[in-house]
Amino acid sequence: MSERDPVSAPLASLAKPTRRRLLAAAGAAGLAAAAFPMPGLTQSRTKVTVSEAIHIALYTPFYTALRKNLFAKHGLEVDYSTAGGIALPVSVLLANRAQFALTGTGMSVNATLEGGKMRCIGKVAGGISLFAIAKPGLKINSLNDLKGKTIATLRFPSNTISTPTYIMRSRGGFDPKEAGVNFLELPPGAQAAAVKDGRADLAIAFDWDASIGVTQFGLEVVYSFADILGPIAFSSIFVTEQYLRGNGETVQKFSNALAEAMKLLHTVDGTFEEVSKLEFPNVAPDVLKLGSKNFMAAKHVVPRNPIITKQDWDAIMQHESGAGTLKQTLPYEDLVDASFATKAAAQFGLPA
Repeated sequence: MSERDPVSAPLASLAKPTRRRLLAAAGAAGLAAAAFPMPGLTQSRTKVTVSEAIHIALYTPFYTALRKNLFAKHGLEVDYSTAGGIALPVSVLLANRAQFALTGTGMSVNATLEGGKMRCIGKVAGGISLFAIAKPGLKINSLNDLKGKTIATLRFPSNTISTPTYIMRSRGGFDPKEAGVNFLELPPGAQAAAVKDGRADLAIAFDWDASIGVTQFGLEVVYSFADILGPIAFSSIFVTEQYLRGNGETVQKFSNALAEAMKLLHTVDGTFEEVSKLEFPNVAPDVLKLGSKNFMAAKHVVPRNPIITKQDWDAIMQHESGAGTLKQTLPYEDLVDASFATKAAAQFGLPA
């Protein structure tokens, strides 16, 4: 599921409270707290709120920092609220109802262009967890194999259309319409069924939807768009410039926890699935298992550390500009402060 997509039908039951608090001293921390010692538990912790666009598996590095009490370990008490749309966290920040936004990186650019100056301090998704699923036997070895195919997607401007279109044009060297690609735009949850009954050759979907197609409809993952797109700052954490100027220590603590969560995801097998079971309790276990494997296997999607590189930035600017979601692009130097993530990766995380 994309940050630009509505919650798909199979996931409609995953609605969660719009606001929740994870307290460091909660007795329910149990073994997780024991595994991650938290010095100074009795000391005062800084309270911050994160506004996330929607509740999706793409944000699992953030959920890992929460569920493993890593924010608390670094001296923070973190609340988060689900805004309900990709652009909405900006309004929450500007209204001072949250200090950190977690959403599509391009939203920081649009906000800055409108006068609400933002600074991106770290990435949470370094790739796009977008997969092609099809019946067994269909082979997609390159973008050229998509020519002439009918592809089930969500409705435009979903990333299930805009991202493949961008990649076909920029990497494949062809326009999908001219190459006979037919996007069959369908409501959420209908893509796998369209492949199963023969209305489409393949579907393009995000997890958990791709894994639902495999486990419940007998389809196969035949292509990963994350692998072809390369590193990109698809989802980021950003703050207002004003907040950053006065709260550098808090931003550093937040970055430390995020870097440590990413290290955990890459060094302790099963962490993605473990956290996902807690965050998405209504998703079937076989879907969680396969989807977690897909996320960790797709290149760049789960970052090794939260550092936004210039390559990451230039890639998302090109992608969002091509998708028509940016009024104009802005340079890396104007929007990104990588100093906090760089320090966090060196002390608590993994190198690039």
